[in-house]
Amino acid sequence: MPKLSKRRIDAAKPGEQRIFLWDDTLKGFGLVVMPTGKKSFILQYRTLEGRSRRLTLGTYGALTPDQAKTMATKALAQIKQGLDPMEDRRAGREAPTINDMMERYIAEYVELHNRPTTQKHIKWIFEKVIRPKLGHLKVASIKRRDLVKVHTKLAKTPSKANHMLAYLSKAFNLAEIWGWREEQTNPVRLIKRYKENERDRYLTNEELTRLGRVLDEAEKIGLPWIIKVKGKNTRHLAKNAETRRSPVNPMAIKALRLLLMTGARLNEILSLEWRHVDFDVGTVALPGRKGNGRRAHPVSSAVMDILAALNDDRCSSYYVLPRESDPERHITREVMESVWQRVRHHAEIPDVRIHDLRHTVGTYAAQAGGNAFLISHLLRHSNVAITNRYVSADFDPIRLLSESIGQRILEGMGKYRERSGSEITNSKRSTKAVQGPKMLDYRL
Repeated sequence: MPKLSKRRIDAAKPGEQRIFLWDDTLKGFGLVVMPTGKKSFILQYRTLEGRSRRLTLGTYGALTPDQAKTMATKALAQIKQGLDPMEDRRAGREAPTINDMMERYIAEYVELHNRPTTQKHIKWIFEKVIRPKLGHLKVASIKRRDLVKVHTKLAKTPSKANHMLAYLSKAFNLAEIWGWREEQTNPVRLIKRYKENERDRYLTNEELTRLGRVLDEAEKIGLPWIIKVKGKNTRHLAKNAETRRSPVNPMAIKALRLLLMTGARLNEILSLEWRHVDFDVGTVALPGRKGNGRRAHPVSSAVMDILAALNDDRCSSYYVLPRESDPERHITREVMESVWQRVRHHAEIPDVRIHDLRHTVGTYAAQAGGNAFLISHLLRHSNVAITNRYVSADFDPIRLLSESIGQRILEGMGKYRERSGSEITNSKRSTKAVQGPKMLDYRL
């Protein structure tokens, strides 16, 4: 059988069936001519187990006869070592992609261990960033440079870029456990994250006073309309500005007061149930850390006053802040955001977010002399979870800190007067008050 040369290949004409041309210098190396005229180099071989395989090396034109013969020689060397190039190629085609990895990561980890808001964000990053840019790549073959390229393109949105790396890093760690990638080869490792601008906005005393005034106004008579467009489009408005008011959701106002007094996260307050409130001990069950189960947390008497007032007017709902139209459900984030837009407009704090109320509590706690240990427990930060085992179960230190913060906030809002501790003890609400020579009357 002659050598598989260029002249011989060019001379081969297609027929009604496949035509095979074999090389006489390398066993198994040949060319197949399809009825369509397509010509491809092949290697016919047997594995060590005796299975017959036909490996396609590439098409004639894309490969020269010499290049194809070199590939066939290397493949035969692998076969003698017990490998199967055909099986390796098939496994490569069927190997899991980044899309497969992320979908399994979400199904088997995220939906079991992450809170709903985190789940939503991970899925959003996957669909908007990871899937279109990396989804088709194989998990086992992806390199660090592939991720760096995408990360660099997201430099203008550092938070999004860093979140992408964080989620991919966890997914790649799981991929190693699943056997989809060699161990200790996480490609996210060593990629430097972008510096994010940490927001430390909190309310000043003057801003707090304005906020307190607006919250009072919202509860009593509602808030004025926000007229965004002036001119001829406003000629039909009532001339008396005092008639251009609308009521504000009372539960949303109470929620804002609780957020400002506790430093809790919005979802933690909105989903608060009456079974989480202990009036006798003066505690509210809040998550020990973000996303974890709730446990008793000491709060100030101001918080208990708000809850006592809500308890007096409570309906059949087991939520502390139920919807007016559906008591079986709590008020929504959308309602809170809508109310907050109006409140902060009239309080002249347009750049303050709801979450900045939590920053305010943390800042005031530090200014009140609270150390990092107490503040971390007051705000239930996760980075000091290791210290929980050494913390006394006595609530007094945190209660005193919470009282101090509550006093400052209420002073700023103009909502206090001095009275004796015995008056607090004899108040209508059933919570235990902290005894002292003089206490503050937190009337909200």
